[in-house]
Amino acid sequence: MTGTGDEPFIAAVKPLVDAMGGEMMPPDEAGPDDVVLSWEGRDAVAVRLPQLADSLDHILAAMERRKGMPLADLDRKAKQEVVRILEARGAFSVRHGVETVASALGVSRFTVYNYLNREKGS
Repeated sequence: MTGTGDEPFIAAVKPLVDAMGGEMMPPDEAGPDDVVLSWEGRDAVAVRLPQLADSLDHILAAMERRKGMPLADLDRKAKQEVVRILEARGAFSVRHGVETVASALGVSRFTVYNYLNREKGS
């Protein structure tokens, strides 16, 4: 992307940026909300982070890949585990987060709230 010597750094951070659903670009193309990463005293790469709602979709897709099946096909215990992980990652602070997760899990919003309340009660 940029000058000599940056390639190992860029290669090292690429999996993290990809996992977050971010986009890498040359530092001189960075906007005010982008994060510019420096390497050896020089700006090496800019990272455009996804919007929170896009991040939730990305997280859900990654969880499906990890589980090897659609989240809706998981059993109840596995769905409860997914809700616990998503809560820890802040998924329910996103507008329409409960609805998005409920849809991905193939359950109602009420069921997601029950899973969340069960965690708080235990």
